[in-house]
Amino acid sequence: MSGNTFGKLFKLTSFGESHGKALGGVIDGCSAGIELDLNAIQYEMDRRKPGQSAIVTQRKEPDTVEFYSGIFEGKTTGAPIGFVIHNTNQKSHDYSHIKDSYRPSHADYVFDKKYGFRDYRGGGRTSARETASRVVAGAVAKQLLKGIEINAFVSSVGDIFIDKPYQDLDFSKIESNPVRCPDEASAAKMEERIREIRKEGDTIGGTVTCVIKNVPVGLGEPVFDKLHADLGKAMLSINAVKGFEYGSGFCGAKMKGSEHNDLFNPDGTTKTNLSGGIQGGISNGMDIYFRVAFKPVATIMKEQETIDKEGNIVKMMGKGRHDPCVVPRAVPIVEAMAALVLADNYLLSRTNRI
Repeated sequence: MSGNTFGKLFKLTSFGESHGKALGGVIDGCSAGIELDLNAIQYEMDRRKPGQSAIVTQRKEPDTVEFYSGIFEGKTTGAPIGFVIHNTNQKSHDYSHIKDSYRPSHADYVFDKKYGFRDYRGGGRTSARETASRVVAGAVAKQLLKGIEINAFVSSVGDIFIDKPYQDLDFSKIESNPVRCPDEASAAKMEERIREIRKEGDTIGGTVTCVIKNVPVGLGEPVFDKLHADLGKAMLSINAVKGFEYGSGFCGAKMKGSEHNDLFNPDGTTKTNLSGGIQGGISNGMDIYFRVAFKPVATIMKEQETIDKEGNIVKMMGKGRHDPCVVPRAVPIVEAMAALVLADNYLLSRTNRI
């Protein structure tokens, strides 16, 4: 199986399965001499870990990160940074009922057809638990990106949306509620909706918005490695993601050029920012902002029809511990993938200077 490495210069290779002994990764290309705050890395893991509130999966995992290489006396050495996150609370028997059948809208069927074999325990490598390794690497990348601020938050759950522009939101309130929505009124409605959905045995989707501030001008490598293209690939690689838009996004398709153009100020900044901080695939120094759409979790506690390995129609109902809505725990994952993209492009920009 290929496709387990992300990045060109700042690279993460991840390993592990949802119900294996551990997950982990190797970060390669990180600059030497960066003083790492290991508590800050663990904090990011605590934001992603299961069992953190009543509206997420109740699987209990400490998700403590253990580093094995690439760090000496609290600083990066420039060597590969190896790390492990042990699984401690697997309940693999919860998945015995899907050993010979395929869950609707999961990767079970295509994995079996592609490889002729699959780990049915929690989806194995296709489980969202794989993203734990991304959060570790993203937390390291954040500490490489001195001065750049990356803030993601839940901007919608189902048909409940924040009706304010991000400039009017207080990002310090993102962690003030279990939904990770900085608008308190919207957060209360979202939390209530997720609780209702959970009682119904169903799931619901939502969106995560990310805002990146203080990005220098010049990140991005046209033509095929444009900054927004890298961000799009990063976000679409996250489990359950169905859409990505940056700047004006699809709303921009309704506008005229005279409405959409970002006119310059004398210092090179722009009066508006419908470009979303990126022009021609290169960062222009303005805020980069984008939105990521997550589908409803495919495992529901309701009976559905599916097929088994022989093509027979069978009945299936989800079992085990699952998120009724992924977006609250997806917030640190979106931030981590954004940090990996920016760190990679920052290093690329240094090597491409003439």
